[in-house]
Amino acid sequence: MRVRFRFTKLGKIRWTSHRDVARMWERAFRRVQLPLAYTQGFSPRPRVSFGLALPTGAESVAEYLDVELASGPSPGAVSPARLTPALPTGIDVVASTVLADRGESLQEAVTSSGWTIDAVGAGHEELRCLVERALAADSIVITRERKGRTADEDVRRAILSCSVDGTRLDCELTAHPRTLRPSELLRAIDTRPDTSLEAVAVRRTHQWIERDGARREPLPLDAPGAPHALFLADADGVRAS
Repeated sequence: MRVRFRFTKLGKIRWTSHRDVARMWERAFRRVQLPLAYTQGFSPRPRVSFGLALPTGAESVAEYLDVELASGPSPGAVSPARLTPALPTGIDVVASTVLADRGESLQEAVTSSGWTIDAVGAGHEELRCLVERALAADSIVITRERKGRTADEDVRRAILSCSVDGTRLDCELTAHPRTLRPSELLRAIDTRPDTSLEAVAVRRTHQWIERDGARREPLPLDAPGAPHALFLADADGVRAS
């Protein structure tokens, strides 16, 4: 059996790395005594897989993980109300559901993410002009680093949408073939030679799966707890779709 959880990462916990968050979840599963399935081999590990990694320092109201269970627990065993108290402050489980089939992994299935980015280094009008210029461009080449190596890459097609509200950017960025990070978006749209944009607050608002022209979030909105996830987004001033 495979169970999917949707959770938030808000407040000071945003400075915790992706790897440490994974360890927190493993401890939480032990505390609530979920019957986890384990890998084979010399050092068995729980069969837990996360969605797209969240940059350290960024918040989110739309994080996901899948966990394989060795046996089918009661519905209450995987409820948000049972899991959240076992996790650190700032990580709240807002939805859970049993998946009908194995399907793709979250990292394979998610095609884009929605973000809000509060930026400094430009006023509203200048920021709006920078975004309009970037969206009108056929190509935007930036230097990116991966595994200790740098390369120039055209990231224009990775920017699916971007709008400006004051000095906040509301954007959607692709996840494939390589995820465009919010920090890279700021470098991509800022063509000024002597100043640069910096993010003072970053939040992931959505992860999207798109197939055949239709898109959905990884956890169906009618799953238990999902309406609460949308409430959290609205309450914090994040646009929910």
